[in-house]
Amino acid sequence: MADEAPFQFLHNEMIQYIYKTAENGETENGRNITKLETMGFRVGQGLIERLTKDTARYKDELDVMKFICKDFWTCVFKKQIDNLRTNHQGIYVLQDNKFRLLSQMSAGKQYLDQAPKYLAFTCGLVRGGLSNLGVKSIVTAEVSVMPACKFQVMIQKV
Repeated sequence: MADEAPFQFLHNEMIQYIYKTAENGETENGRNITKLETMGFRVGQGLIERLTKDTARYKDELDVMKFICKDFWTCVFKKQIDNLRTNHQGIYVLQDNKFRLLSQMSAGKQYLDQAPKYLAFTCGLVRGGLSNLGVKSIVTAEVSVMPACKFQVMIQKV
């Protein structure tokens, strides 16, 4: 539990740094979110390398998603995903009812407009992890009531 606070502090500082150092032309939210997502992508790639160095390859994308929901999520957030759903056509929804990076914010709808910048890094984490496992994807996040959030993973068929 002691390593949770430094991770949250580092995450908050990354967000503040990117938004403060944005040039005048970059003040649009999209470019800053892309930077955070790209940082998360690289961290996700490295983390998956460490977590899977002694494991066998996964037989299908459902096994990969189960690994992400259990082992990967536990490594990063100290808990498993609360719910994994799929339509069996390449779309998976990962639901976290008490997402740690949003839990410090108001539990209502007051800061809903601020949520995307706190979720971009995690979207990149998941996308980077999946990429290193051989699964090309698009990861988006949605929040309706904080601190619960859903991450939608769309697998890209090659």
